[in-house]
Amino acid sequence: METMSSWRAHGGTQDVYRHQSTATGTEMVFSVFVPDHAPGTKLPVVWYLSGLTCSHANVTEKGEYRAACAELGLIFVAPDTSPRGAGVADDPAYDMGQGAGFYVDATEAPWAPHFQMRSYVEEELPALIAAEFPVDMERQGITGHSMGGHGALTIALRNPDRFRSVSAFAPIVAPGQVPWGEKALTGYLGADRSAWRSYDAVALIEDGARLPDLLVDQGEADNFLAEQLRPELLRRACADADIPLTLRLQPGYDHSYYFISTFMADHLRWHAERLVK
Repeated sequence: METMSSWRAHGGTQDVYRHQSTATGTEMVFSVFVPDHAPGTKLPVVWYLSGLTCSHANVTEKGEYRAACAELGLIFVAPDTSPRGAGVADDPAYDMGQGAGFYVDATEAPWAPHFQMRSYVEEELPALIAAEFPVDMERQGITGHSMGGHGALTIALRNPDRFRSVSAFAPIVAPGQVPWGEKALTGYLGADRSAWRSYDAVALIEDGARLPDLLVDQGEADNFLAEQLRPELLRRACADADIPLTLRLQPGYDHSYYFISTFMADHLRWHAERLVK
């Protein structure tokens, strides 16, 4: 693990690292904010998964999470959205390939050799963070935006004993029912839709996965709302499964980091209520 940059901010340290990933077979970059803390103390961690076209840098530079994390005593980890670099498959479209890994383990050519983002985010990176940082892995929360909201929801639903808190900003809640997801899941996993269900939050809930509760913020002025995001599908699935869902439709807000940064502190307080005990 190599330190690429380090800054002092809000009574804590913001670092960016890179390492050689065994899951993806590439170098991967991630950022970590660690609040000041007493020696020997282990802190809860919130994972943040980014959306299409983004890397770790978008939330690190524009997410406005550090003050709240320092106040609440939360470590904040932001991985990249895909493998990158020479020799890694790509696509000219923004919604496929590098920057668009959809947090799946790809099984189809040409993606399978490197696009193993489920394994990277669920297994490899958590093991590295646990080994190298003062993290209490019994107190984990997860959140994300758009494609990363899809990642956060599906990872939490597949690992209900790992995460005490789950939230999302404008998530793709049912990729098997919207154009972004149909394109990506077909490309990465093939045409058999049964293979998609473990990467679809609504399908996972329909198939019996459960969470204790869930917070979702969605901008009403989001131009992807009706076609790609469809939060009403998550509302219906949670109601049918008796999952307490706080779904807040925010008038005037779009899909950007202006929206995310506005409600970031609210989400971190939601996580802290469930993690800082």
